[in-house]
Amino acid sequence: MPDTYAYKVKDHSGRMIEGSLEAESTALVANKLRQMGYVPIAIDKKQTTGVRREIHIPGRGKRIKLKDVSIFSRQFATMIDSGLTMLRSLQILGMQTESKPLAAVIGQIRQDVENGSSLSQAFAHHPKVFNKLYVAMVRSGESGGVLDEVLLQLADTIEKQVELRRKVRSAMTYPLVVLALVIVILTVMLVFIVPLFKGFYKSLNGQLPLMTRMLITTSNWVVKLFPLIIIAGGLLLFAFRRWIATENGRSRWDVFKLRVPVFGELVHKTALARFSRTFGVLLRSGVPILEALEITKETAGNTVVARGLEDVQAGVKMGEPIARPLEAHKVFPPMVTQMIAVGEESGALDTLLEKIATFYDQEVEATVNALTSLLEPLMIVVLGGAVGTMVIALYLPMFNVIKLIK
Repeated sequence: MPDTYAYKVKDHSGRMIEGSLEAESTALVANKLRQMGYVPIAIDKKQTTGVRREIHIPGRGKRIKLKDVSIFSRQFATMIDSGLTMLRSLQILGMQTESKPLAAVIGQIRQDVENGSSLSQAFAHHPKVFNKLYVAMVRSGESGGVLDEVLLQLADTIEKQVELRRKVRSAMTYPLVVLALVIVILTVMLVFIVPLFKGFYKSLNGQLPLMTRMLITTSNWVVKLFPLIIIAGGLLLFAFRRWIATENGRSRWDVFKLRVPVFGELVHKTALARFSRTFGVLLRSGVPILEALEITKETAGNTVVARGLEDVQAGVKMGEPIARPLEAHKVFPPMVTQMIAVGEESGALDTLLEKIATFYDQEVEATVNALTSLLEPLMIVVLGGAVGTMVIALYLPMFNVIKLIK
């Protein structure tokens, strides 16, 4: 029994046409549309029940890195520019990629294209690997006949995202590692070291110093409640992850991150760099402005920025310029709104957005360097102070041990 397929095509004049056909397969629909003189853009099988079956990918538990997607995009662009067919390029890339999960995805994409799907439609079947930004840009590249250029732009964009993440992680990793080290050292001392001294001091008669008594009391509580502390910590972590997964929790957490001293500035600059680069790349690729705003909003990574873009969408629909709604949101500094306004007036908005992204990339790098220089001595002081305080508390009675022995 033939199935019904919804299609989007372009005629010789470039006009977009939508409709539906009944056929045995996607390939037959594509062939029929080409015979009618149309260029297929998207072909979707209409399903009355259920959803598209999820494809099982070997090694699915392993995440596909952005770096691998960037390499794939750059190599794909080079092959297409060299004159290789799309199917041949996908076959070669599937064989030579080092990432097995990505190789499985590429194989499925090639199969979808062989069955008559457009490349962007095949990418859209794997949203965890190729997000809406990627799919929209590939779609625009297909429509404009500049797929190789768009893929190169995507590779550059992803590489810059990877570099930005690396910088942010380098700023966050050091204090987290030192904090974890402090917790481990203090726990080991409270659970194993302090009880040894407690047994020795118990055999002595006399009053121990206040600092030592406080340390021993803390050690007693930690030893008794250690299993409960571990369980409570796990439950708190689980509850926190569930909370930030909710819309309200995510919104409050994003607001909190922007207000955190020192690190809030880094989060703010990172969000602005990501917003500017994503929006600029989409506009340069020919994506319609409302669609570009929607994709930028969904990939912003911060609900505060996303709310500002929602207002921009509403304003653009009413005929307002982009910069005006942004001025009402403090997350967008005056420099950003003014440069966007200049870009709109001059017709070079994508260029101005790229300059904004470059500026904030440099700001992120400067902030990371400043944080590293500030946190290294600070963390050393924290680690040394915590351990040193416990050592002093343990050995303080030794100075008066002669008086304690009777």
